[in-house]
Amino acid sequence: MVALHLVRNGCRVRRFVFRQSTGTLIRAQKDNRDRLCAGPVREEIAMVLHRIVVVVSAFAVSATAVPAQTLSTDQGREIPAYTLPVPEDISPEMRPLVAAPPAPWDIHPKSIAEWKELVSKVAAPAKTLLPAMREKLGVKLEQATIGGVNVFVLTPQTIAPENQNRVFIHFHGGAYVLNPGEPGTREGTLMAGFGRAKVISVDYRTSSDAPYPAALDDSVAVYRELLKTMPRQRIAVFGTSTGGALTMALVLRARQEGLPLPAAIAPGSPWSDMTKTGDTFYSHNLVDNFQVSYDGYLKDSAYLYANGRDLKDPMLSPIYGDLKGFPPTILISGTRDLFLSLTVRTHRKLRRAGVEADLQVFEGLSHAQYTINPDAPETREAFEEIARFFDRHMQR
Repeated sequence: MVALHLVRNGCRVRRFVFRQSTGTLIRAQKDNRDRLCAGPVREEIAMVLHRIVVVVSAFAVSATAVPAQTLSTDQGREIPAYTLPVPEDISPEMRPLVAAPPAPWDIHPKSIAEWKELVSKVAAPAKTLLPAMREKLGVKLEQATIGGVNVFVLTPQTIAPENQNRVFIHFHGGAYVLNPGEPGTREGTLMAGFGRAKVISVDYRTSSDAPYPAALDDSVAVYRELLKTMPRQRIAVFGTSTGGALTMALVLRARQEGLPLPAAIAPGSPWSDMTKTGDTFYSHNLVDNFQVSYDGYLKDSAYLYANGRDLKDPMLSPIYGDLKGFPPTILISGTRDLFLSLTVRTHRKLRRAGVEADLQVFEGLSHAQYTINPDAPETREAFEEIARFFDRHMQR
């Protein structure tokens, strides 16, 4: 309860008590300190009391609401089940992907043999789809070895004038275990076609054959070898998901080894934190229809690659590293991306570190969906955005 004293010209007219629980103002018992007041003063009492009730009621509501919110800060919030419609403002070409049911995700291989079986199953469609994609985009694929590592060189029919003396290094996604070999070149093919640049897609060793640090070692080996014949200002690095994490880890490792850093990077929807940290791991669980959930093969693959190391090691989860001095960075995600929070957290940490960083978020897209359909305008837009960003920061 709150005690109120109504005073006018030195005359205490009334005493009242305000009950917060009921929002009512109650006249208190009169005592000998109350004095009689002239008529005009009495006429104002009703108006003043009304104002007091309004003000004190507002105070009481806010005073009681704040503790209630504070008490629940460590508690989860239950969300009722609902139907999620396909957004209206996406292209007809992208709608089938966005409307599709969730991809298989609750998969838990128990042995290396089972992991390899999963790898083969995922790779099968790519063997048919990728040759057709290369033909559509006018991209030639050649296998080569750079720094002792297998790579695929992707060259468009026409390289843009600004990219004649440049190279884009690509690291593929797949949770460090999926997409070895040619299946890992899909995103690189899209960049070569839409970005009109030479792309070197690194076929790094995957964790069913060699866990950490094999993938990072291979990525650094290719970058180090290219630096022997090309200035760092003409090299950019990109990749989505695991490829985004490797892009960031490459920068950390290059700096550690005293190597010059690439001119610009594009970690798309990066797996920058292997732990289940971030709002959209929860809010977008089962909303994302591509990656779907952290708690399936994704979590298992994190431990497979880490091979006993702390998942917060910056070379595994680059967001825990020092991002000061990073090259200019462009990040891509979608509003339904399970990794949207990772992308946002990475962007904010880069900005706090003083790094130039752009964030592009596409309506309705789940994890990595901008890398799937070459006919979708969103796909072209994403890779053209990256190419323009690279052009602003690379030497010709």
